[in-house]
Amino acid sequence: MIVWINGAFSAGKTSAARELIDLIPNSTFYDPELIGGGLRHLLPQKRLAEVGDYQDLPIWRRLVVDTAAALLAEVGGTLVVPMTLLRQEYRDEIFGGLAARRIPVCHVLLSADETILRERIAAREKWADDPEGSERVRQWAYEHIEPYRAALPWLAGDAHVIDTSGLTAAETAVRIADAVRTGAAGNCEIVQTPAPTAETLAAGVLLFDEADRVLLVDPTYKPGWEFPGGVVERGEAPARAGIREVKEEIGIELVDVPKLLVVDWEPPRPPAFGGLRLIFDGGTLDSAAAGRLVLPGSELRGWRFVTEEEAAGLLPPNRYERLRWALRARERSAVLNLEAGVPVG
Repeated sequence: MIVWINGAFSAGKTSAARELIDLIPNSTFYDPELIGGGLRHLLPQKRLAEVGDYQDLPIWRRLVVDTAAALLAEVGGTLVVPMTLLRQEYRDEIFGGLAARRIPVCHVLLSADETILRERIAAREKWADDPEGSERVRQWAYEHIEPYRAALPWLAGDAHVIDTSGLTAAETAVRIADAVRTGAAGNCEIVQTPAPTAETLAAGVLLFDEADRVLLVDPTYKPGWEFPGGVVERGEAPARAGIREVKEEIGIELVDVPKLLVVDWEPPRPPAFGGLRLIFDGGTLDSAAAGRLVLPGSELRGWRFVTEEEAAGLLPPNRYERLRWALRARERSAVLNLEAGVPVG
């Protein structure tokens, strides 16, 4: 398993983590910051200059997961990971990747009053022989206080919170160990979808409200919003897979078989395998049906009806393109039905 210690910069994560490995039997300290340092030597400077934080590099997030899995395969036991994660989509990607490898994550948030955080940052000296470098680190920590405050609502709901304002590193480690041992800090609830080993066939279903806005859902296990749907099982008709996924994900049972709108090929981009992506038209949900929508907490955290323009800011680019194609196909179908005198609805 993994004990992931989150929190603001200078919340005491690393110091507590080093104390914690003496309290949890067969535990190993794993600092993903080392991966960021390694990438500075591996990636071209041009690529590094494109991001302000190595966490923004997809390769960093991928290597964090792959390295954790490799470490656990090598040493077993528990990994103690002190790492700030303030962007929820990065948490989704990393924790979802770990869940896909059947690695449970215990998420702990170290919280401290902002006054104490600022005092700790001011006293922090990263490198005694490099005052300018230490000052840059302090400035970085100051700049991330506001993003930490902005992230607190989802962090506090996702993690077990420990107030470290009056605690030493050793006392904090004892609190973490007790929370893990007693189950107060339980495993993070996230869907454990096995990582694919070959190309997949997936079916997404578009559902609309009475204003013709499309329904999107927010998965907990991967970044970006999505349409209801999922991978088609062996021997399953794709449209039926869409019906099944809609019922499993949002509790809505479709009466009519959805109509196919888009067939798209997603090319393999390692480590992803790609595959066929089908988009179906599930029709309109009236207000009564939408009111019955229920989300499974471990898989989806939210849903909303959005316009095409709003979807552009929520969907990853490839999913947004599929949505655009699907909406155009739906519009053409409606025109053809109207010309042919076919009732719409």
